[in-house]
Amino acid sequence: MTMNLLNLPDFKVQRVEESDHDYHVYAEASNPPGGCNACGSVRVIGHGRNEQVIRDLPTHGKRLAIYVDTRRWRCQDCGKTFMETLPAVNAKREMTDRLVKWIGQQSLRRTFASIADDTGLDEKTIRNIFRDYVNELEAQFRFETPKWMGIDEIHLIRPRCVISNIGNNTIVNMLPNRDKKTVTNYLYQLEGKSEVQYVAMDMWTPYRDAVQAVLPDARIVIDKFHVVRMANDAVEKVRKSLREQLTSKQRRGLMHDRFVLLKRERDLNDQELLLLDGWTANYPELGAAYRLKESFYAVYEGSSSPRAALAAYEAWSKAVVPEVREAFTDLIRAFNNWQPFILNYFEHPVTNAYTESLNSLIRVMNRLGRGYSFEALRAKILFTEGAHKKTLAKPKFERRREVETLTSYDLPPGRLARSFAIPMNTRWRAEEPQRQYEQPKNFGPDINTLIELLQSGRL
Repeated sequence: MTMNLLNLPDFKVQRVEESDHDYHVYAEASNPPGGCNACGSVRVIGHGRNEQVIRDLPTHGKRLAIYVDTRRWRCQDCGKTFMETLPAVNAKREMTDRLVKWIGQQSLRRTFASIADDTGLDEKTIRNIFRDYVNELEAQFRFETPKWMGIDEIHLIRPRCVISNIGNNTIVNMLPNRDKKTVTNYLYQLEGKSEVQYVAMDMWTPYRDAVQAVLPDARIVIDKFHVVRMANDAVEKVRKSLREQLTSKQRRGLMHDRFVLLKRERDLNDQELLLLDGWTANYPELGAAYRLKESFYAVYEGSSSPRAALAAYEAWSKAVVPEVREAFTDLIRAFNNWQPFILNYFEHPVTNAYTESLNSLIRVMNRLGRGYSFEALRAKILFTEGAHKKTLAKPKFERRREVETLTSYDLPPGRLARSFAIPMNTRWRAEEPQRQYEQPKNFGPDINTLIELLQSGRL
């Protein structure tokens, strides 16, 4: 056990002490210096010893520390002293390289507190290793800049901005907040940002201002679902305003049946249609709100161009009766204020519809991983192994190159043969070039794959 416990060839284990929770391994390193660290001279002599404690991977469920009697050296030429360099030990921390790597990998799957408990390290140290590991991953992975970009948000303690690739159903980045400065800085640093053609977003002014400042040629499209959802919100306002007129029993019934009012009429079954008829017949304002919600959906479903959509909306706006106009005020104001960007949808139907599954995924991950920081959750989503959507490397198209057969009438007789000392009628073939492969593209983690990994317990 003593010989194989470390499995580090450059360390010679002298003895092992075991307690209930720890292994204490005493070892020496065989690593003589090649020269002075300061001047490079090889004239160095021993100058004392000092014990170093090096943390290593947990073994057999116990924390492990290596106690190394490290030698100090003195240069006979410059007089400087230095400690010997320990093999397989991280240059920044008093722990092995493999422990640093293991902590980085584990930090995407587990809480910092649990890793600290397994290793005997301070939680702050785990957090610092995690940040270094994420920086390495950031440099390693480059996600393709989307031509169709989605900008949305998810509430994790506070609102966070999510950047997505609509065309590939992938996540590109998660930003710590949704402030204009944060989004603007991200877009400025985005490689290939001039290739972004469309940006789908909700009606959040900082998003619009950031895109217009950095991506002036990109077409902003207000996500359809953020607009039509406001029609459902208006129905909810009317429903809630009726509660004061109802008995406790009726109030509970209306709360229970609210899902009927939020569903599309075409999706209701016979029982739900009966419930809807009952509520709208007894409460005309609720019926008016529901019909206005349905007719607003029809603006999107029945319009084939921005001009047609605007005409349909204006007709709808005129049909809003005074009794429920206050409930629809937010929708009317938003449509008027964001009209050019909302109408862009009818020419370029780009939408963040799939981000609902993304939001559900992030919420579930956040709930399952209580104790995660935003940075850890972001890294867990962006750098999950096996979730990235990539293209395969393939050889570039090569045009066949070949010199035609030379005949006596190509050039004056004997001229080519005299010039190159080769016989006539010889076919020349160009030397086969080395085959070059296009670099595979990484579009980021696929949302559906992330959900599958989560459901299977592999994430």
